[in-house]
Amino acid sequence: MSDANTTPRVALVTGGSGGIGRAVSERLAADGFAVAVHYGGNARRAGQIVDEIVAGGGRAITVVGDVADEVGMAEAFDSVEAEFGGLDVVVNTAGIMVLSPVASLDLADLDRMHRTNVRGAFVVSRLAANRLRRGGALINVSTSQTRLQHPTYAAYAASKAAVESLTLVLARELRGKDITVNAIAPGPTATPLFLDGKDEHTVERLAGPAPLERLGTPEDIAEVAAFLAGPGRWINGQVVFPNGGIA
Repeated sequence: MSDANTTPRVALVTGGSGGIGRAVSERLAADGFAVAVHYGGNARRAGQIVDEIVAGGGRAITVVGDVADEVGMAEAFDSVEAEFGGLDVVVNTAGIMVLSPVASLDLADLDRMHRTNVRGAFVVSRLAANRLRRGGALINVSTSQTRLQHPTYAAYAASKAAVESLTLVLARELRGKDITVNAIAPGPTATPLFLDGKDEHTVERLAGPAPLERLGTPEDIAEVAAFLAGPGRWINGQVVFPNGGIA
């Protein structure tokens, strides 16, 4: 993953202190990337991830910012470029999920989700479109719920459907810049956030529909992100569904 000058490629992972974000940060570091682990509120956990990457011989820093705040995120991008000299890959894992039937949905929750998931995706994508070096990649994160239509997921799935549309259009808009733009849409994945509050029976029920008969792991998702960030240069303007065949 290094060029002739042994300069590592550089990645920014938004939401890098979360379950999938952490796995992506660690996988890209293992692939030789210098990694900026972004966090919105959990500085301690982001710092632990950086410490582990550095202890393993990698290069990593933390950056902070509200993904929906264009000024704060521009400063985060500035910090990455100042530390590592440029930016090649952005993996935008930051997002929130609130579940509710449509009939009883609290519109404040809808607004909060859309601020982070939709506006945040636009802010990060716009910055990436202007900052990534040639040969770079932007990878947004959606969800397989845009296809599964499970009850209580309407507001969350709607916010992620917007992310998919943004991704597909932006890939065409960046013609001539040699930057790929794709989305990953995971199925049920065993992150701490996903497992919180679920008993063993519920987890088994959610794992059942996949032909592989298990939940995904954060590492499964990181594998796809690493491919799109590195060798998968001919995949562009696509939504990839790492979900074990559930949809």
